[in-house]
Amino acid sequence: MADKRTAEILKGARAEIARAESSADLEQVRVKYLGRQGILTRLLRSLPALPAAERPEIGRQANLAKAEIETLLAGRLADVKAAERHRDLAARRPDLTLPGRRPTGGTLHPLTLVLDEIVEIFLGLGFAVAEGPEVESDFYNFEALNIPKDHPARDMQDTFYLSEDTLLRTHTSPVQIRTMKAQPPPVRIICPGKVYRRDADITHSPMFHQVEGLAVDRNISMGDLKGTLELFARELFGPATEIRFRPSFFPFTEPSAEMDVRCVACGGEGCRLCKQSGWLEILGSGMVHPRVLQMVGYDPEEVTGWAFGMGVERIAMLKYGIDDIRLFFDNDLRFLSQFSAS
Repeated sequence: MADKRTAEILKGARAEIARAESSADLEQVRVKYLGRQGILTRLLRSLPALPAAERPEIGRQANLAKAEIETLLAGRLADVKAAERHRDLAARRPDLTLPGRRPTGGTLHPLTLVLDEIVEIFLGLGFAVAEGPEVESDFYNFEALNIPKDHPARDMQDTFYLSEDTLLRTHTSPVQIRTMKAQPPPVRIICPGKVYRRDADITHSPMFHQVEGLAVDRNISMGDLKGTLELFARELFGPATEIRFRPSFFPFTEPSAEMDVRCVACGGEGCRLCKQSGWLEILGSGMVHPRVLQMVGYDPEEVTGWAFGMGVERIAMLKYGIDDIRLFFDNDLRFLSQFSAS
């Protein structure tokens, strides 16, 4: 026996669904009949108040009606949305006579710009570019550079070891060793590339970029190194750049020196960036240690050499006045779009 109330609800829902012309109309119908306060919902909630003998049949019919309304709504919604898309496309039909819009041009990453500039300067000085693997052996990364297993400098590297004898290179100096083992002097190369160390804060990254340089020949002196690096710094930061060298220590060079430039932020007056010293360290350098020359088969009595190494991120931070290295790796277009090759 059909329940009169359910039949009337179903009849009204069918008619309203058929008349609906938009997805908004259909949503109103759904809320009206199936919403929390909908007509059919209230009927289902009233079942406990009905005589016990009538509840099963009325409940069954009400649930059948609910299922039919949901099916009708879904089918009609698909038709309505298709019609809406058609109308929307017709309204937004492009005017093919309008001129095109020029796409926004990209820019090189600031690290790429600085790296390219560094490489270009040294290419102009007669250096060649040499590259090597980022996964290195302990021999090329440490042993051949006069850093034996018990040397305290190993603790300064914070190395990512892949196995007992394999690691992610901590500097690009292994490329210098590979080059010297592969060819006799003279050698004049720069070694740009990625390096890895266990370090991460506003001025350090676990992956960063270095450019190292090497020159080996007869009668090469510390004066040649100093003149080359002075020319490089003035080409990169400007002809008025003030430079100084300070004694330092590196296992693979002797004597060793660090090179500073006058603080680009305060002009030497002293600020937070230069820690009130007025100077900023940009690279380490020195004469190649005789033991390193011996390790690659060179005779330190016949040839001498010098080497240097700098962090590209640090150079870029100084050149552009950036105080957080993480900005280089956040891929924020608002930051990256500020740089251009010009």
